[in-house]
Amino acid sequence: MIPSSLRRLAGLAGAIFLASFAFAAAPSAAGPFAGRWALTLPNGAAGWLEVDDRGGWLDGAILWGGGSVLPAAHVHVADGVLTLTRVRDVERKDAAGKVVRRQQLTETVTARLEGDLLRGTRVTPRPAGNGADRADFSGRRIPPLPARPDLAKVKLGEPVALFNGRDLAGWRVKEENLKSAWSVEQGNLVNRPPDHPPGKPAPRTANLRTEREFEDFNLKLEVNVPKGSNSGVYLRGIYEIQVMDSFGKALDSHNMGAVYSRITPSVAAEKPAGEWQTLDITLVDRHATIVLNGRVIIDNQPLLGCTGGAMWSDELRPGPIYLQGDHGAVSYRNMVLRPVVK
Repeated sequence: MIPSSLRRLAGLAGAIFLASFAFAAAPSAAGPFAGRWALTLPNGAAGWLEVDDRGGWLDGAILWGGGSVLPAAHVHVADGVLTLTRVRDVERKDAAGKVVRRQQLTETVTARLEGDLLRGTRVTPRPAGNGADRADFSGRRIPPLPARPDLAKVKLGEPVALFNGRDLAGWRVKEENLKSAWSVEQGNLVNRPPDHPPGKPAPRTANLRTEREFEDFNLKLEVNVPKGSNSGVYLRGIYEIQVMDSFGKALDSHNMGAVYSRITPSVAAEKPAGEWQTLDITLVDRHATIVLNGRVIIDNQPLLGCTGGAMWSDELRPGPIYLQGDHGAVSYRNMVLRPVVK
């Protein structure tokens, strides 16, 4: 006969086992929304959304057009609807431009699934309180990332000189409605935006893109960034490799050589402003390797989605190399691409 104390212990162990099994087998609160989504925003702009179940707590992040990938303040799913909120700070200024109050606005994103298509709406209150702005979007699930490629086995094709050092052959402005500040000076591809009064926003000038489009490749180039300036090199039109004067700054995903707001360099390898610097960039199977001034700063890391300013959010389609020209002065030279041969 089993003593009653042992029977009680056995019953307790069984209850614990069943409870742990039920917990392990419980479906994710995110349901079919879990994962990463490539978004198409109004006017064809690119966005990105991630919903992640972390042990019963839902986390999320969103990229809306330009800027950085930002975490959600709150995410929940109820009755087949995904709801995500994002809080941003705004400043209230008087007629003289002095900040008189800082406040927070809460944007709300809701979405449903229609088959494989995500359809949603973002509602953003206007700072003055006179209503809200509404924007509709759609999304497609991003396919799982391939395994980390073995770069030692990657074969590269014949070199393609993107810039001939004489003129802009092979390039065109990305935005036909904007003035171009790009030219060729002493064999360099130069962007010189017009001067503007201090305290006033700079007039936007066009970005520059290659006529040709590419899939996976290795790209080598040299770049010179004036003090305080900022540019970027977009791979396939969707992943920005940051170009900026960040010498002496702490490591950050917005510094020179970073995959903008996504991957922080492992080491600060940038040179002071005004010096020529080398970038050696390899893109294979949605993984990036960045060598800045001879030092590996990003080592075959996965790319989880597009970055701000992407031409589209589809990571599987070919795209151009495009150079950011709407942020500041910059010079490029010796730009050579070698496509991956598959």
